[in-house]
Amino acid sequence: MMKASHAPRKRDGSLRTALVDAGVDLLRMRGPDGLSLRECAAMAGVSHAAPGYHFKNLMGLSTAIAARGFMLFCEAMLKRLDKAGPQPLDRLTAICHGYLDYASEQPDLFLFIFSGQTFNEDDNDICMWSNRAYDILSEVCAPLVPEGSSGREIEILVWSLVHGYAHLSMTRKKKNPQLEDEWPDLDPLLIHLKKALQPGNRKVS
Repeated sequence: MMKASHAPRKRDGSLRTALVDAGVDLLRMRGPDGLSLRECAAMAGVSHAAPGYHFKNLMGLSTAIAARGFMLFCEAMLKRLDKAGPQPLDRLTAICHGYLDYASEQPDLFLFIFSGQTFNEDDNDICMWSNRAYDILSEVCAPLVPEGSSGREIEILVWSLVHGYAHLSMTRKKKNPQLEDEWPDLDPLLIHLKKALQPGNRKVS
């Protein structure tokens, strides 16, 4: 096990950032079951007691890692959205590709934030970033909601498609690399979604 250098505790927020960085690295190396406050402290080069000033317990560290994950998730969608055209369907395509970018570039964080495990619901950072992620989806879907329908229905439709695609791509290709050649790209699937969301096809029963 690595030895911590007992440096003076930093008070400018950099220690907390370093501990979250270490937690993300540990998550990538060992998965969520391998997270440890002591090992994060060792990786950050501080005393084993230092994480307690910032996270109190392992759930606090997990929550901070998840907040980082949601922040990067938002950045991935917004990066694509910033380059998209003004048409609603173009903006929808953009956030779907941003979603896929995040899943591809940050697979461990992607699986972690959607793992269903319990995080601290009172934490301001995770509340802010997780809510922002859903707001991006909601804002982009809003122009595509049929009159008289619930916006939540379209949001969940889009979310289910892109999340399912991202997760299946990741897990099935990992188990069976031969699927790479026959696995469809995201765009052909989005064409079907776009057709369903075209004004003439959005019938309300």
